[in-house]
Amino acid sequence: MSSAFPASAPSPTPTAATGHRLSAATGIHRGDRAYQQDQVELLTHARVPGVALGVLADGMGGKSGGRKAADQVLLTARQLFDRFVPGSDDAAETLKQLVQEAHLMIKLTAITAEEEPHSTVAAFLVGADRSCQLVHAGDSRIYHFRGPHLVSRTIDHSFVQRLIDEGRLAEEEANSHPQSNLLTGCLGTQQDPPLTLNRIDRLEVGDSLLACSDGLWHYFTPQELGTIVDALPPREAAEMLINKARQRARGGGDNLSLALLRIDAMPRGGAAVTGAAR
Repeated sequence: MSSAFPASAPSPTPTAATGHRLSAATGIHRGDRAYQQDQVELLTHARVPGVALGVLADGMGGKSGGRKAADQVLLTARQLFDRFVPGSDDAAETLKQLVQEAHLMIKLTAITAEEEPHSTVAAFLVGADRSCQLVHAGDSRIYHFRGPHLVSRTIDHSFVQRLIDEGRLAEEEANSHPQSNLLTGCLGTQQDPPLTLNRIDRLEVGDSLLACSDGLWHYFTPQELGTIVDALPPREAAEMLINKARQRARGGGDNLSLALLRIDAMPRGGAAVTGAAR
């Protein structure tokens, strides 16, 4: 259900020198759906320690179409991240390319497969200097917590968010709105995808990034999410979030997925470099 993203290995590294390590986990569950159409991955850079990419895709479009769309998002992300040169390439431009290229490939898939695959995307790219670039399209979210406290979150490209922005709906009423799952844009449609970029100048020790699909965040307040990701190691936090979401869904839950990354202080005498474990 979840996988850890441990930090251990030789020094010296930029992460060790600045007294922090990246701790992370992913989690995914089919929920009560017949098919799994969410996909999620955390990647560490092959050449530069302390650089990591988290990407999550919530596919839509029937039994196989949504999965194909989500798979295409992850494939595009892996290809771009493999070519990414930290310190030289622009992180925002790389994430922008991720959205645009995945959108194009999903549209091509629709032509060849005679399906209508669509997908959301939520991705974060953390630099060795702890700067972080975010991108999202659709209603998969990225939360930034400092300790247990919410610093910011992405704003959904959805019909209910538009109602909130127009003052026609209170935010606490959004989850129970009958059209809460209606998107105003995503990847794979005829229109260009909504592409929102955000930047965090510097992640501090104790900060967490949580990317998650609506099948997860729908069941939590930001305060609950912040408390859980701060109180527990990422693997345990991921498991608790999925288990609680499943309980609260009461047999009617969607696919759900998450990618959680936290900036932890280095133990004395330790050295850290991140590496993925699936």
